[in-house]
Amino acid sequence: MKHYSVLLKESIDALNLKENGIYVDATLGGGGHSEAILLSLKGGHLYGFDQDQYALKTAQERLKGFKNFTAIASNFEFIKEELQALGIEKMDGVVMDLGMSSFQIDDASRGFSYMQDAKLDMRMNQNQTKTAYDIVNNASFEELVYMFEVYGEEDFARPIARKIIESRPLNTTFDLVKITDMYKYKSKSHSAKQVFQALRIAVNDELGVLERTLPKLLSMLNPNGVMSIITFHSLEDRIVKHFFKTNSEVHVPKGIPMLKLPTPPLRLLTKKPILPSEQELAENSRSNSAKLRVAIKNEVAE
Repeated sequence: MKHYSVLLKESIDALNLKENGIYVDATLGGGGHSEAILLSLKGGHLYGFDQDQYALKTAQERLKGFKNFTAIASNFEFIKEELQALGIEKMDGVVMDLGMSSFQIDDASRGFSYMQDAKLDMRMNQNQTKTAYDIVNNASFEELVYMFEVYGEEDFARPIARKIIESRPLNTTFDLVKITDMYKYKSKSHSAKQVFQALRIAVNDELGVLERTLPKLLSMLNPNGVMSIITFHSLEDRIVKHFFKTNSEVHVPKGIPMLKLPTPPLRLLTKKPILPSEQELAENSRSNSAKLRVAIKNEVAE
């Protein structure tokens, strides 16, 4: 199975790699972004994070020829603690690909796909106890509606939530698809797409983890260090966009004269996100919602 690294050249070029730099791939996945970084390093080192055991093993096998690579079995939320434990306080750049790995989607047993029947699971960290099954069968009506509306941007959140509660217990992905099909049989995309997205985000606390991690990454960057982040849906993109915008602007109260404005922590490489090329879209349809945003740490900021 071919693993396709989304926006590979664009995200790695943006890092402006230094041969002897310290870099982090916060989302190892199949190891494509990591391999591209390692090919440009000489005396530098790359640390790769993934909480998915299968992804970790796959990447380690792919990158076993590189002596300057360390794989870390952890959610990127703990990036600061894990690196400090290894004596690393600062880094020159970080790449994050927040999309799901192809093997997570294609492995039916993981329960991520609405195209294959499997247990309702959706855990990225398989050592975690909470699964999609637990949420679908135990969450209240209000909790389900909030999840589907906010995390899935689902217009039929209320009737779908009501039907889930009436139909409990739901055991498999297709049990859930049968319900979404009732209300979204005319939908252009798959009826379950947004509900599955919402559940996956909730199971793995994806938005909370991202919000808690971005300040840590900024604090660990060396001057001129780069954050290169690929998102796949509007909720993630909004968080990254807001964080970059907030930290690249100076907010001075009106009416206070200042001879020199303070320098903000970040500067944006591009104001608009970088999108996949026509060639990439033709080769990999899963990249069609990808957006790359890049920011650089200013020299005087700390």
